[in-house]
Amino acid sequence: MLIEGRKALVLGAGKSGIASARFLAERGAVVALHDRKPVEDWSDEARSLKESHRVGLMSDQIPSWLLDQIDLVVISPGVPTSTIPARYVDRRDGEVIGEVELAYRFMKGRIVGITGSNGKTTTTALIGEILRNAGIPTQVGGNIGTPLLGLAESSSEETWTVVELSSFQLETIVDFHANVALCLNVTPNHLDRYESFTDYAAAKHRIFMNQTAVDLAILNADDEVTASWVSGLKANVSMFSVRRELEDGLFLRGRELVCRANGKEKVLTTRDEIFLRGLHNVENVLAAMAAGLACGASPESMRETVANFRGVEHRIEFAGEKGGVRFYNDSKATSVDAAMKALEALGEDDGKTVLIMGGRGKNAPYAPMIPLLETTVRSLVLIGEDADNIENQLTGVVPIRRAGSMREAVDTAYDVAEVGDAVLLAPACASFDMFRSFEDRGTVFKAEVTRLVQGELGAENAA
Repeated sequence: MLIEGRKALVLGAGKSGIASARFLAERGAVVALHDRKPVEDWSDEARSLKESHRVGLMSDQIPSWLLDQIDLVVISPGVPTSTIPARYVDRRDGEVIGEVELAYRFMKGRIVGITGSNGKTTTTALIGEILRNAGIPTQVGGNIGTPLLGLAESSSEETWTVVELSSFQLETIVDFHANVALCLNVTPNHLDRYESFTDYAAAKHRIFMNQTAVDLAILNADDEVTASWVSGLKANVSMFSVRRELEDGLFLRGRELVCRANGKEKVLTTRDEIFLRGLHNVENVLAAMAAGLACGASPESMRETVANFRGVEHRIEFAGEKGGVRFYNDSKATSVDAAMKALEALGEDDGKTVLIMGGRGKNAPYAPMIPLLETTVRSLVLIGEDADNIENQLTGVVPIRRAGSMREAVDTAYDVAEVGDAVLLAPACASFDMFRSFEDRGTVFKAEVTRLVQGELGAENAA
């Protein structure tokens, strides 16, 4: 891909946009970086590009005379592809791509791509550990934190790059090709961005669009959407299931995780050897092991890695304990389905759960949570913009409290919890009404839990 001399517009001044603007400028493009927020509210890293890389910074409406000169638009995941600058340049036959597509054109080696509504980050991190511990040259990035562009130069012909991919990122791929592609599940999410659930699912399906007969697609046999895709794919297909045995594939049988292929079986590990909580994490382990086998990891090495894998931050992360009440941070549970999976995981214990939820809603209904709330939840503590909507849909199911801050939510949850209960932050909503990101929300929650716990310790020490 020729970059030198091109006039490029990068939309979005977050991690992805910063990486794209820097990458393009370093290769001789004339670059403008745009974001809806005023420039003074951008990060120091974004603003510094003006001096370090001669990148133009813009926050106002982009004039048509400037768009007439642009021949390349790189869209960050959080920016809709329907945005006017992208549509304008596209109609002029300019190139409109995302950061993932830009990075792919400079990548070497092979790629494992992971998408799905829930479990992407855990599965991506686990696959990375499985391959590294098997002695396979591996790097991990994408939606998990490190922009894919940051891995382009470090890739080699021997490298496997493990990439977490959101539906937003998949919207703007053109040639991106995953040698091994996984879709873990497709459940209602981001319906504030997509016109319908079908459109959202179609974005997820794009991860398979450039695969060929020598590639592998890994799909969840228990998910109605992903299971329906099998016949239409060009790649070989490997399925996984926690509900039934498969003629070929990976599945849960009792407490054993089994791989069956060509009429032969092998027990890969057992539920008792998996540190991660919940049946949904058994799904993630099965998917990760299917990818590991495809990339050449041995079953013995994978078994050891799975046993030692402690998960990732903000995913049912133990945050502390006070007075017999345990606190868990699942700030990454930004959809109703993800929140339900976290509740199910904690529901394996004897106590009830006090659930902190709320934030910026995604137009998904909360009613599917009702049966689970009735059996596992002692009380709801609601925060954020969508609190009224949540309360309207769930009134009468369990007691509901309201909180105006995370500190108040943690204190309120502890007050209503009983010995043996868990307090769970699983918001089922985006974070942007009160926090910079789900990571920021989870960090604040953990800080408030630490405050609560240390307050008790301080009192004991004083006594």
